Amino acid sequence: MNVVVVESPAKAKTINKYLGPGYTVLASFGHVRDLPAKDGSVLPDQDFEMLWEVDGASAKRMKDIADAVKSSDGLFLATDPDREGEAISWHVLDLLKKKRVLGDKPVKRVVFNAITKKAVLDAMANPRDIDVPLVDAYLARRALDYLVGFNLSPVLWRKLPGARSAGRVQSVALRLVCDRESEIERFVSEEYWNISALLRTPRGDEFEARLVSADGKRLQAKSVGDGEEANRLKTLLEGASYVVDTVEAKPVKRNPSPPFTTSTLQQAASSKLGFSASRTMQVAQKLYEGIDIGGETVGLITYMRTDGVQMAPEAIDAARRAIGEQFGDRYVPEKARFYSTKAKNAQEAHEAIRPTDFNRNPDKVRRFLDGDQLRLYDLIWKRGIASQMASAEIERTTVEILADNSGKKAGLRAVGSVIRFDGFIAAYTDQKEDGEQADGDDEDGRLPEINAREKLDKEKINASQHFTEPPPRYSEATLIKKMEELGIGRPSTYAATLATLRDRDYVTIDKRKLVPQAKGRLVTAFLENFFTRYVEYDFTADLEEKLDQISAGELNWKDVLREFWTNFFAQIEDTKELRVTNVLDALNEALAPLVFPKREDGSDPRICQVCGTGQLSLKLGKYGAFVGCSNYPECNYTRQLSSEGGAEADAAGNEPKSLGKDPLTDEEITLRSGRFGPYVQRGDGKDAKRASLPKGWKVEDIDHEKALALLSLPRDVGQHPETGKMISTGIGRYGPFVLHDGSYANLESVEDVFTIGLNRAVTVLADKQTKGPGGRSRSTPAALKELGDHPDGGAITVRDGRFGPYVNWAKVNVTLPKGKDPQSITVEEALALIAEKSGKSGSKTKAKSTKAAKTTKAVAANGDGDTKSATKAKTAAKPKAKATAKKKS
Repeated sequence: MNVVVVESPAKAKTINKYLGPGYTVLASFGHVRDLPAKDGSVLPDQDFEMLWEVDGASAKRMKDIADAVKSSDGLFLATDPDREGEAISWHVLDLLKKKRVLGDKPVKRVVFNAITKKAVLDAMANPRDIDVPLVDAYLARRALDYLVGFNLSPVLWRKLPGARSAGRVQSVALRLVCDRESEIERFVSEEYWNISALLRTPRGDEFEARLVSADGKRLQAKSVGDGEEANRLKTLLEGASYVVDTVEAKPVKRNPSPPFTTSTLQQAASSKLGFSASRTMQVAQKLYEGIDIGGETVGLITYMRTDGVQMAPEAIDAARRAIGEQFGDRYVPEKARFYSTKAKNAQEAHEAIRPTDFNRNPDKVRRFLDGDQLRLYDLIWKRGIASQMASAEIERTTVEILADNSGKKAGLRAVGSVIRFDGFIAAYTDQKEDGEQADGDDEDGRLPEINAREKLDKEKINASQHFTEPPPRYSEATLIKKMEELGIGRPSTYAATLATLRDRDYVTIDKRKLVPQAKGRLVTAFLENFFTRYVEYDFTADLEEKLDQISAGELNWKDVLREFWTNFFAQIEDTKELRVTNVLDALNEALAPLVFPKREDGSDPRICQVCGTGQLSLKLGKYGAFVGCSNYPECNYTRQLSSEGGAEADAAGNEPKSLGKDPLTDEEITLRSGRFGPYVQRGDGKDAKRASLPKGWKVEDIDHEKALALLSLPRDVGQHPETGKMISTGIGRYGPFVLHDGSYANLESVEDVFTIGLNRAVTVLADKQTKGPGGRSRSTPAALKELGDHPDGGAITVRDGRFGPYVNWAKVNVTLPKGKDPQSITVEEALALIAEKSGKSGSKTKAKSTKAAKTTKAVAANGDGDTKSATKAKTAAKPKAKATAKKKS
């Protein structure tokens, strides 16, 4: 019997069926050990020794693997075919050696790019040893990420309070987003005009032509820059006669795109399906690991972490056969297509992402897949098969037209295209007829019949005003594309990098665009000023190239670490002399558009408008940066930074807005904006009453009445009919509430705080009492998502609980990590969480059961069930236990 170790239980189940009874396939559930998240896990002074840690859940899985290996004939390490997979195999092997269970048993590494029976059996027949250079590259990358994160992040915490973390790739990706925002802020829009003519042929067909020359000069896209010039040219065309100068029909071929890599799949899924990078990878992982199709579990796509664009020869042959069968022989090109990537530092170690069987088209598997799986598989299948299809043949027609107005001449051009043979476009559409284009990728429309030297009639002249627009913000797809072009990061890291930026609140996503938050821009400005080298695009790309050279066996990994650490450590040490005033001066300059936005009245944006003499500047507090006046404490004006390109000003031009006076105290009530958002205030000084605006309330809607209501909280509703104690309402940390005798109950809306009556308040409190702690029903919440069955039996589901979404299996409940989308969790992630929770709680469970057994025995020994005697016996035993403990001590 041989033991095979893979990463996921789903893969283990499928591969076990392929290999049969002579093999035991076990899952490692990903990495079995990692560097502890604390300082000192990588020791540069000890030749970069790395101190690994095995958590409880992994220790249990490793014990199961070790026990199986003891009685086995050999070990096959079959983890994923990439750097991380190689590292997992190395970790497993290293731990088994330390446990001394291998003896002289043979150990082999096998890799397969697809989970199909043929791919798995072929891999098992051709094993190899662990790729040591690939492991070295993993160790170097892991050490670098750790050294940067655990040395640079503390600098941020000391010099820039409120910053969360910095990372080798994360910080460079954030810089890209922030640099684009700075471009947008600096952008100055320019006016331009487009001029076109709607013309009619002698046969009555209309078409549009664009002005391309006038007065003997060529006009570029934005040559006409003002309305006066546009009107002059429009007048010229209004009185002109038109004749066709030339008509040129030119055949053009369009070639298909290569099959998907990790980054191009993420880009296409984002633009066409609206998937985030992490969602794309989760769905692709499931398609790769296997789907139950008619009783057989089959991997539908090849491995989804790759930067290669080529396909295996047998896959190309299969694609060409499928094209002939499904589309016809004309769609099979004479020669097979071979691709190479243009991405910087691409390794192309693996195949592109493709279907494992091109005859398994989306329609054939539709009933076995859920909505997201089908949409992504459809995308991969079409791109894969189209990549080996014939080129599309397009006829592109260009018509040059002369306009003459009493000797003043101008030139116009009309362009149109017609698809004569759709070729690979047929993979994306059902329309295969010659004629109209099928996929809408070309912007040129179809032209009517037009002949040279014939006269044309003018229908209308159009002159439209436009303004240049700033470069768009990055989306996840375009940021990944840019990172790939620059050689920053690797396919397997993109989704995790973007998730980290969101989790740290450095960026948010608005209408699928990445918007840098003030916190993210501050971090980027700090690093650009004081750690310039380490957020440079070329430096990061060069480091990635060195890591690739390590994996190719061309560089020693510790030499690369020494070279990096020497300079990096010196830079870290230099920041110890850095004063906070130096940091603030640099940030004020670098982030001037954000910190000091222009004022409508044209006054100096750095002068405090409250006192009129103080200078505004960034200041650092416990919860991050804000803008304050230099005349503090005489002037206590502050405002927070906004993520939308500017400081969040008070309601009336940076000054508190007066809402009237309190009728009881005669104190002024004002609307202000502070470091933690907008609020209302009654009076001045330290004793002034303040109340923050509730979530959902807009600044522009706040008036005297609403401000008074907020400042009057907590509000007394009336005395409870049973206890006689006062019931009150208010707005707290967790939202609106009703309070009675120290017991809270949530209210549905903020408005209820001001309107709820006594009877309803009593009912809300009674409902809370009935439902128990947390105010939720004691019954199990409905499942948000069904994940499948646990290997030990029983369904695994995702549910919404008191403390947020959680994974449930039997009596085990595990809260999801912060920021984790409950709809995106996979069964493998859920199993890992359950295993970890079970590992941590195992000792407690054992203790409880032992304690319960002892109590039960005591009751049983009493015969008549006298629990008092049992309790006495238990109580009497306690002093003895203490005495024994004391004696031992």
